[in-house]
Amino acid sequence: MTSAYQPTPLEFERLPPDEMRARAREFAARMQRRRSVRDFSPEPIPEGVLEDALRAAATAPSGAHQQPWTFVVVRDPALKAQIREAAEVVEQESWGGRMSEEWRAALAPLGVDWRKPHLTEAPALIVVFARVWGERTTPNGTERAKHYYVDESCGIAVGMLIAALHLAGLATLTHTPSPMRFLREVLGRPQNERAFIVLPVGYPAPHAVVPDLQRKDLSEVVVYR
Repeated sequence: MTSAYQPTPLEFERLPPDEMRARAREFAARMQRRRSVRDFSPEPIPEGVLEDALRAAATAPSGAHQQPWTFVVVRDPALKAQIREAAEVVEQESWGGRMSEEWRAALAPLGVDWRKPHLTEAPALIVVFARVWGERTTPNGTERAKHYYVDESCGIAVGMLIAALHLAGLATLTHTPSPMRFLREVLGRPQNERAFIVLPVGYPAPHAVVPDLQRKDLSEVVVYR
């Protein structure tokens, strides 16, 4: 019986310590300038940039290497308008009663409300869907194949996508309307996919502003033992 495990030699480039430190320092400095943006320019994104950012995101590690994600790129203005309309309906319901006072207080420094103009202003939306289960071929046809660590896998891929977009010179925002079932309906996705997150992507508008926030110091979030 042939083993399912078929190893291949690792391709790995060992770097000099000085170069390791320089690369880590440069990446940290560039990511420190990343901000969530809600004011987008309608200017088109240069050809190929989204594709390469998505190519990087799709290299993310995943549970059992099942790669349980689908990235839907939405550029069509009519589809973006549908998504915004549906998102604002559920957001109004949240802000109108479902949201606790504690949650409202946590959001107050961000200056946000139920209005989501970024969903139509950004030239592209990337809607990430989590594939809850897949299919495998059997002698009797096809059957469901359980996917493992789906949310963790998708979260890692989204983090890599955000980093790739930022390093390419684009702005983005993590948007998670609740509930998100309407996204599967609007975009015609299959039953085994669940909307995970929406990322509006583009250049910041010339008038873009962001909240005056401070990130936690490294000493507050890192423990060495």
